[in-house]
Amino acid sequence: MKHGKKYNENIKLVDRAKLYDPQEALETAVKTATAKFDETVEVHIRLGVDSRHADQQVRGAVVLPNGTGKTVRVAVFAKGDQAKAAEEAGADVVGAEELVAKIQGENFMDFDVAIAAPNMMGLVGRLGKILGPRGLMPSPKAGTVTPDVAKAVNEAKAGKIEYRLDKTNIIHCPIGKASFGPEKLGENFSTLLDAVVRAKPAAAKGQYIRSCVIATTMGPGIRINPLKVSTNA
Repeated sequence: MKHGKKYNENIKLVDRAKLYDPQEALETAVKTATAKFDETVEVHIRLGVDSRHADQQVRGAVVLPNGTGKTVRVAVFAKGDQAKAAEEAGADVVGAEELVAKIQGENFMDFDVAIAAPNMMGLVGRLGKILGPRGLMPSPKAGTVTPDVAKAVNEAKAGKIEYRLDKTNIIHCPIGKASFGPEKLGENFSTLLDAVVRAKPAAAKGQYIRSCVIATTMGPGIRINPLKVSTNA
């Protein structure tokens, strides 16, 4: 695979044979963020579980202390007082039957997070094939099915992210922008890892965190010592 000139220059900053401490990895990642836009810093964590088994699923949500650096558009499925509360909390789109119809009929997807009041799930369930593949289906585990929709909107706007295993037993999550600097990114990283460690399934055996890699949008991957991650978290 051929890479551009900047990537080839940035990869010289990374020791590919080294397992970095988390903070050193973040400092290096920030140095590799040389694109003309503010690159996102992502974490990729391989876990010692088998996502094919229901008792080894790892999924949840956490509010990053310094946010994600991204403006989050929130859609809320609610009626009455809950709809009003969602609007007052700053939801971008609020509705019930008409919102479901708009998504089904017009392919309206102008939102990043979907939240639903519990009494709306019978209605929202019709959107499973549309929202599910996009990772937007409201879920109690992610805190996006809740009677307190205003709190959920506030958390989403403040930088709440969802983490979940993919089919290869890896969690992929953004932890902020390169412009945050190593200190704020480190706080976000610690918060995410703490949540992932606390979500360890009882059925998981052996080493839980097998590998951890940090990378910016356009930069090379930087490997972190998984033992340091466990200690850090």
